[in-house]
Amino acid sequence: MKRNIVRIDEDKCNGCGLCINACHEGALQLVDGKAKLVSESYCDGLGHCLPECPTGAITIEEREAEPFDEEAVLRNMKEKQEQTQAHRYAHAGGCPGSRAALIRRPAAETRPSTSAETLKPQSELRQWPCQIKLVPANAPYFRDAHLLVAADCTAYAYASIHEDFMKNKVTIIGCPKLDEGDYSEKLTDILRLNDIKSVTVLRMEVPCCGGIVNAVKNALLGSGKLVPWQVVTIGTDGTILND
Repeated sequence: MKRNIVRIDEDKCNGCGLCINACHEGALQLVDGKAKLVSESYCDGLGHCLPECPTGAITIEEREAEPFDEEAVLRNMKEKQEQTQAHRYAHAGGCPGSRAALIRRPAAETRPSTSAETLKPQSELRQWPCQIKLVPANAPYFRDAHLLVAADCTAYAYASIHEDFMKNKVTIIGCPKLDEGDYSEKLTDILRLNDIKSVTVLRMEVPCCGGIVNAVKNALLGSGKLVPWQVVTIGTDGTILND
C-alpha cells in the first residue's frame, strides 16, 4: 500500500539520536552511528521526528510501505521499556533489591564432602530477584529455563522445597491474595520472550492459591506457546496432596 513514511538521508545524518527520542513508536534506531528506520510497520508517517533533526536528514515521502501496525508498536515499546528496566537494575543506578542476577552454585558432586551429621541443606535459588512483581521478563536467567511458580507459603509449609522443587529450576514466587494486581501479564511476557522448557506451579490447598494457577493458565494461552506444565498442591500440614 502507498502511504506517508519517513526517509533518512544517511549522508546528512550526524548520529545525534534526537529523532529517536522524538519517535513515540520506536521506529528509529541508531545503527553504526546513523539513524535507521527499523520497521516500516512501526512508522505512522506523522513526522514527529522531523523538527528534532538538526541537519534536515529526515523527510516524509509517499511510497509503497507496510501498513502501520499499532499492536506491533505497543509490543515493541513494551519490550524496550523492559530492556531499559533490566539494564537499570543491572547497574548501580537501579534498586539494589531488584537487580537481575544469576546465582551460580556448585553441582552436588563438587560440593565439599561432610559427614551426615554436619551436612547442611543447600539453597537452590538460582537467581535474584524471585518475586514475580520484581523479575524483569527478559532477564537472561529465563532463557531455556525450567520455571517454578510458587505461592509464598509453600516454602514454609513444605520443608524440602529446595531439593524437591527448586533444584535446577528458576523460581519465582507470589501471593495472589496479598499482592496487588494479576500476574497473568508478567507471566505471559516471560513465556513469550523466553524459550521456557516447562512450568511447575506449586500452590497451597487454600482456595486463594487458585489465583496463581489461573494466572499461569492465562499466561500459557496468551503466549501462544505449548509448554509442558503441572500443578502440585501442598497441604497446610506440609504434605503433597496430589502426588
